[in-house]
Formats: sequence, C-alpha cells, structure tokens
Amino acid sequence: MAAAPKAASRRRAKAPAPKEELLKYYKDMLLIRRFEERAGQMYGQGLIGGFCHLYIGQEAVIVGIEAAMEEGDQMITGYRDHGHMLAMDMDPKGVMAELTGREGGYSKGKGGSMHMFSTEKNFFGGHGIVGAQVPIGTGLALSNKYKGSDRVAMTFFGDGASNQGQVFEAMNMAALWKLPVVYVIENNQYAMGTSVQRATAETHLYRRGAAFNIPGEEVDGMDVLAVKAAAEKAIKHAREGEGPMVLEMKTYRYRGHSMSDPAKYRSREEVQDVRSHRDPIDHAKKLILDAKYATEEELKAIDKEIRARVVEAADFAQTSPEPAPEELYTDVLAEA
Repeated sequence: MAAAPKAASRRRAKAPAPKEELLKYYKDMLLIRRFEERAGQMYGQGLIGGFCHLYIGQEAVIVGIEAAMEEGDQMITGYRDHGHMLAMDMDPKGVMAELTGREGGYSKGKGGSMHMFSTEKNFFGGHGIVGAQVPIGTGLALSNKYKGSDRVAMTFFGDGASNQGQVFEAMNMAALWKLPVVYVIENNQYAMGTSVQRATAETHLYRRGAAFNIPGEEVDGMDVLAVKAAAEKAIKHAREGEGPMVLEMKTYRYRGHSMSDPAKYRSREEVQDVRSHRDPIDHAKKLILDAKYATEEELKAIDKEIRARVVEAADFAQTSPEPAPEELYTDVLAEA
C-alpha cells in the first residue's frame, strides 16, 4: 500500500497569488473536478463507452503547469487526459461529445476518452499506449529546435510509465541534443493498481533522468502554486537552451485507475485522509478565503456557474448526432 502524498521538497506556498490569478486557478480546477464527476455519472449510465480514466484529485498539476506555459508551448499526455484538455482551453462541449462518440467531439467521435487532439490549442493527445507519448513529446521538442523556435514541449506521463524503456531512450536523446522538453511525471502513487513501492526500485522519480544528467525536482502536486513555481523554473531552463528537466508531481487520484477499477488495493481511510487534508481545490479555497479574495457565498456562486457549464456540455454531448459511416474513412491517410 502506498502512503498518501506528503508535502514534497517544495513546501506549500504560504503567500497567495494575486486575486485574479488565484481565482482563475480555483475555477479551472473546479471545472475539471465537476466535469470529471459528470463524466463518471454518464459512464455509469452507459452514455460513455470504452475506457474512461478520471482525473479527480490531480487537478492542481495540470492547472499549475498550464499557468506557467507561454503561448505556442505544446502539451502531450497519456490517457488520463480530460483535465489537460480543459486546462488547455479546449471546449468542454467538444470534450464531452468525444467521450460519448459524437460528431461534435474533437476527434469527430472516433477517438473517445483516450484520443483527442487540438492542434489549434497545441494539445497533441491523449495516447492509449503506456509511455508512447514520451518519444512523441520529445519529437515535438526536436521539431522546435530544428525550426529555431523557442517553444517548449510539456510531456506528461505517470509513475507506471516511468519504468518504460522508451522513456529512457527518449530522455537520452533529449539530453544529448539539449531539446526543449519538460518531462512531467504525475506520480499518483499506484500506476494501474500497484503501489510505487512495490513496482519501482527507485521511488524518487524525479531522479529518472539522472543517468543522462537531466536535473529533476520533486513537487507538491496537490498545491497549484507550488506546481506553477516549479514549472516556471523548468520551462525557463528548457527555453533557454539548457535541455530537458524532470518534474515529479506527488499527487493522488481519488477514483480507481479507470471506471472499471474497484480500487481494492487501498483503504477507504487512506483516500479519505487525502481528501480531508490534501485536496488541491480545498487548499486553493482556503487561500482565497484567508486572503479575503472572495466570500463563501461568492465561491458557491462560482461552483453553481461551473456546474451549469458542465450540464451544458453533457446536454450537447447527448444531442450531438453520431458520426456518419463515411467518417470511418477520413483522417486515415495523408498524401505528401
């Protein structure tokens, strides 16, 4: 059994961010939480098919990372990806419609939960094969360097994928060529269902790049401000031509690995302890209230507004038409 995530080497930020900034992070995390809760309900109703991996509990990671990115920076991740899409300003209606396999989805109903893309938003997926996105993200960084761009490729993967051979091959090339890539390991403690302690000889995953002289840092992934601060440092490192960096986000997922996972490998008490003492949204809420940036009533109004957006997305997803049969033959061949 894995221990609940403790404060990492970067302590929780004591001084809050400016009002508008902190409120934005709060809203963004809350949107992801409410969206995922609704997706879980719709999956249970049989409205979403295939696999569905929820991001509940990990919201601070993606919101903090996105806050540190600049326009034109790219993002790629694995299959627990709905939160990444929303943080990258992809329309919740299009994301939910893709989950239900509808024409209005980002992949026109053909990708489902794990395979959505938006080149307009510089989001390159959503990938179902464990660790496969890491070489692709490294390739994005190679393209940036080849073109003389100062863009950075944010490449996400989990603690389970951190043991994949292709991850190390990609890191070696990234270090050798000083590619502008930041590897973000979302360590939610259990990979698919086995604790880090039982599956990984070196449990300090920020050291994953040590063999290639890639610096790394352990970060409190339940604190959006700590995530943002660490991401700013890593992105600056990559953008200035210093090569890759590894960020290990110590985070936690409240639900099972996927909707089909009963998560019996951990106790209810462990999950509840994290919910009660480490929840990223509650932490941001406390910072807002302590700084008197908003009242409880104002935060309730924000929640009501976000719930309405999610309901709108769910309604759109259920009323959007199914893709035409001919759609099966589009986007499968590019003539060059």
